[in-house]
Amino acid sequence: MKKNLITALLMTVVTTILLGLVYPLFITGLTRIYARNTADGQLITKNGVAIGSRIIAQPFTGPAYFHPRPSAAGAYGYAADNSSGSNLGPTSQKLIDRVKADTTALQTENPSRPVPIDLVTTSGSGLDPHITPAGAEFQIPRIAKARGIDEKTLRALVADHIEPRQFQILGEPRVNVLELNLALDEKYPIVK
Repeated sequence: MKKNLITALLMTVVTTILLGLVYPLFITGLTRIYARNTADGQLITKNGVAIGSRIIAQPFTGPAYFHPRPSAAGAYGYAADNSSGSNLGPTSQKLIDRVKADTTALQTENPSRPVPIDLVTTSGSGLDPHITPAGAEFQIPRIAKARGIDEKTLRALVADHIEPRQFQILGEPRVNVLELNLALDEKYPIVK
């Protein structure tokens, strides 16, 4: 009995060290060597300072920027440490009221076009960094006016930032809002 107890304790210690320390450190080391950008959260830097992530949405406000999907992550949205959807179902009056209010606000911005659904609904995580090409296209008149640039020029910039389906079959074409806004600031800075 004593021999079995000692064997069990030794196995617990050995497996804890191997699987709780050695294996995670080994995998972390491999990702640092072979997939550093992915392992670090796909951060986007400017002048050596991290300004955002390719895989986590952040809020953009004001008429001169493309806006991301609404977020239900955290009290004020876009909280990476509190990602989640709103858990409001399609019959929830709170959800219906919010979508109607957002739709009405967006229709004043571009009254001649229907509002793309992704501009008024949150993603499952609340942190989806992408919008549909239609969502980006819908925002072009507002941004062109705010920046004093031609809509056709802005359409070309959006077209350059459309990411295709993954492996040509998974998902839908999409536009990363942060990357598009960074390109927008670089090519067509806001004139004050």
